[in-house]
Amino acid sequence: MKFAPLALCLLPFLVFSQKEIPADLKSGIDSDFPYLHDLYLHCHANPELSFHEYNTSARMAGELRKAGFEVTEKVGGNGVVGVLKNGEGPTILVRADMDALPIAEETGLPYSSAVKATDESGNTVGVMHACGHDVHMTVWTGAARAMASQRATWKGTLVFIAQPAEESSGGAKAMLKEGLYERFPRPDYALALHVNANLPAGQVGICPGYSMANVDMVNITVYGKGGHGAMPHQTIDPVVLSARIILALQTIVSRELPPSEPAVLTVGAIHGGAKGNVIPEEVKMELTLRSYSDEVREAMIEKITRICNGEAMSAGLPENMYPKIVVRDEYTPALYNDPALAGRVEKAFEKAIGDENVLEVPAAMVGEDFGRYGRTEPKVPILLFWLGSVDPVKLAAARDSGAGLPSLHSSKYAPLPEPTIKTGVLTMCSALFELLN
Repeated sequence: MKFAPLALCLLPFLVFSQKEIPADLKSGIDSDFPYLHDLYLHCHANPELSFHEYNTSARMAGELRKAGFEVTEKVGGNGVVGVLKNGEGPTILVRADMDALPIAEETGLPYSSAVKATDESGNTVGVMHACGHDVHMTVWTGAARAMASQRATWKGTLVFIAQPAEESSGGAKAMLKEGLYERFPRPDYALALHVNANLPAGQVGICPGYSMANVDMVNITVYGKGGHGAMPHQTIDPVVLSARIILALQTIVSRELPPSEPAVLTVGAIHGGAKGNVIPEEVKMELTLRSYSDEVREAMIEKITRICNGEAMSAGLPENMYPKIVVRDEYTPALYNDPALAGRVEKAFEKAIGDENVLEVPAAMVGEDFGRYGRTEPKVPILLFWLGSVDPVKLAAARDSGAGLPSLHSSKYAPLPEPTIKTGVLTMCSALFELLN
């Protein structure tokens, strides 16, 4: 295994007995690629927003049925569950997410999305798979087809799920709430992958332990006593109070949390007032919080409350006018990759695509609701790995010039279908063979 630059996730040296993947697996994936490429183009050009994946889920259900899975639709909204039983053995869950983002595509590709939809605010927006869920669904389908064709070489049960609303952080929660682990075979392991906009196509990345963060969105309404801008002494200015709160909040990470505990607190939006000579009655702020441990998450929320109340008291506001703090129901828990599972899968990847193409990558402060599948009791070991998706030539040129490439969630993000899809199918199947046999 190679190490990515600034890698922060280290895994102790472990030795596992490796299981052989079928000799014809790679050739089978190559032969199936034209079918998968057509599926990818269809998914890319026909994205649907979170909780609206009606046509997409129907297509994914159809793909599983063609591969021989027993399929159940409408699990947690538009979720799809496919089960393939093949004798006694472990049960492995494999997830793909289906939803797209309200972004107008600007890649210039001949198969670009021209889809428009109405968002939650009633606005007409462009829709795009700017986070690579089209790749995820294609790889997921390819792995389902490949494993079904290789049933003579493995024993166990596969549970393939197509999840809605990952971008809204509600899909995994909804599927689990509707009995994913009770109505269907409970997995011994759960796997997923995610495209990476900084790794070249043909490579994969693994981060054992905490890989992605707890994500919270917080709304704060700061109250005051409005009045004339020329008579501030007769008011309690919520704009000034908000500024004091924002500055004080910055000390949570820098002064109140252990330096060894990564955390982020960002005030991303602030709105107050309508005219320069009028002191308003209130100011609204929106924050995002990121952390890895649940203890740090809870501490940050508590400290925000304490600071807001303290600043309001010092400004002379009565207690019934202290800031209103709302932690929105969009919580995404941290994603913890089981280290032992990561070690087994890592070795399988090295055997499948070469150790030079398997990287240890640092943890990120982005969110992914796949982490929920590993937080039920008893806990299921889970692993989400990164799939390189960038044209190696473009990546090398960007690094040489110092120019950046489009990131995930960019209107210009365009994964390279081949070898990204082939690598994704091969690595996912190699992980499944390792765990099933």
